Amino acid sequence: MISVGMDISKGKSTVCIRAADGSILKEPFGILHTEEDLDSLCTLLADYGKEKEVRVVMEATGVYHLPVLLALQEAGFFVCVVNPLLMKKFAAQSIRRGKNDKRDAIKIATYGLEKWYQLEPFSPQQEIYEDLRLLGRQYQHYIGQKIRNRQNLVCLLERTMPGVCGLLQSSHTGQNGKDKLLDFVEEYWHWDNVTTMNEEDFVVSYRNWARTNGYHSGEQKARAIYAVAMSSRPTLSSTRPCCHFLLQNAVAALRGAAANAEAVFEQMEALAVQLPEYETVRAMEAVGDVLAARLIAEIGDVRRFRSAGALVAYAGIDAPEFQSGTFSANQRHISKRGSSLLRKTGYEVMQSLKRLKCEQSPIYQYMLRKEQEGKPKKVAKIAGLNKFLRIYYARVSACCRQCSESQAVC
Repeated sequence: MISVGMDISKGKSTVCIRAADGSILKEPFGILHTEEDLDSLCTLLADYGKEKEVRVVMEATGVYHLPVLLALQEAGFFVCVVNPLLMKKFAAQSIRRGKNDKRDAIKIATYGLEKWYQLEPFSPQQEIYEDLRLLGRQYQHYIGQKIRNRQNLVCLLERTMPGVCGLLQSSHTGQNGKDKLLDFVEEYWHWDNVTTMNEEDFVVSYRNWARTNGYHSGEQKARAIYAVAMSSRPTLSSTRPCCHFLLQNAVAALRGAAANAEAVFEQMEALAVQLPEYETVRAMEAVGDVLAARLIAEIGDVRRFRSAGALVAYAGIDAPEFQSGTFSANQRHISKRGSSLLRKTGYEVMQSLKRLKCEQSPIYQYMLRKEQEGKPKKVAKIAGLNKFLRIYYARVSACCRQCSESQAVC
């Protein structure tokens, strides 16, 4: 057997080839992630593979390892992608702490020899699951931008229109571009533009603006806004050239982030509804269209998990046992070694359950029972998420089996 260790970095990799007895067949050498270098590597490994089995081991490095992985898989090689944490713990067995690409490649090749019979070939998910995952990450990126842009706008409004955010609620849904707070800021943008009018003129102006933009044109709301404008003291003058520009730019940035998030979600939903498990996930308590698509995007094909416990561990909410001698810990923290986005999405599901008070849900009843036992509300939600993921695994697995059986019959 021949183990090939690859230390992946951006645009290039370092390769080391070791034999079963631990001898180095080829000293570490570098390759670029170009078609020419990757073809040369495949040819070299094919020559070694004529006599003995060749297995390639590399760490997961975001997107940097993908060109090498795809090239080797297309050439028919056994490729194992290892969690970097496992490799770090394996490398920590050495007393010497020296680190460079050549040493890392040797360590990875050594890992391949020692774990030879435990290595599992990398198996990509179906394209639809991979596309969902990419869209889900982009959705979270734009949601993060949206939150930051909203915070920036609120800071500016505290200097130009203090108190306006409490009067006009902003939904920030991005649907049809309608947002009352943003539309109001675009129209008036500073309390000086309100206080230069008398109250009756502003009431007429506000009601005309509301009717034009499709909002309720209430006189009481207009008078409340005028009263706040008269009693407030802006700290950024409307006469300063940057004032209007900054507010209009902040509004445009927030609208752009919201529109991008909405567009990405539409693509996610269009893909998710094609999957057989979508209706099963959508039917779960407190899981709406957005959460259903996000859950499927982060979990992917549930059949790749060997058990419900593996899915819980993937989310990073498992609490590994700790026992030594007569001591056995009964209060353990969750590992948090898993998908942080799946934990976030699952936690939002638990918040929805509590907000909607789904009395018929066993997960909701379970969380209430944990709170009655004295557990903090956050701990109870994490316990509920653990139960939720186990139910998710059971229901979606059964759905996938039924789908596979029906396809086989057809």
